[in-house]
Amino acid sequence: MGLLETFLIGVGLAADAFAVAVCKGLGMRRINWGQAFVIALFFGGFQALMPLVGWALGTQFAGLIEPVDHWIAFGLLAFIGGKMLKDAFSGEAECDGSCEVQGSSLDYRELTMMAVATSIDALAVGVSFAFLGASIWLAVAIIGVTTFVISLAGVAIGNQFGSRIEKPATIAGGVILILIGVKILVEGLLG
Repeated sequence: MGLLETFLIGVGLAADAFAVAVCKGLGMRRINWGQAFVIALFFGGFQALMPLVGWALGTQFAGLIEPVDHWIAFGLLAFIGGKMLKDAFSGEAECDGSCEVQGSSLDYRELTMMAVATSIDALAVGVSFAFLGASIWLAVAIIGVTTFVISLAGVAIGNQFGSRIEKPATIAGGVILILIGVKILVEGLLG
């Protein structure tokens, strides 16, 4: 798996975190860069940690699953991308009251729960990295940094422009993951 594909996976995985970061930005009267940095750090950190955990689990079973690894990677990426598309079109990806930043402080417990919830899909991607023999440390770094930057931008954009871009970002993330899954499947079938 190349750098571009890993970066695109990072962008796709960051779409959920971006949507929540936009909501956090909406909840701020004025942008608070300290809080924006903490929000981005939580999302980037969890988005980097989860593929590592998935990879560690996947390497335990890689020998058994190698003949069908491309189907598994395709299935996981297509499922995650499809869920993102479904959420975007059904309206489930939109902000609700839980996204607001209350007062001048962040609720770290809530932020942790949101960071875990938006990074569960990265766990499944980490499993597929194990089957593909991807360089996990490079992938973790790219995914974490990409999510950090996109989440930081999400807070600023949400504060400035509102929720108009949340749905298109979720759709783009879902499409990217599905297309990468199709590419992996085609490469696996063609050898």
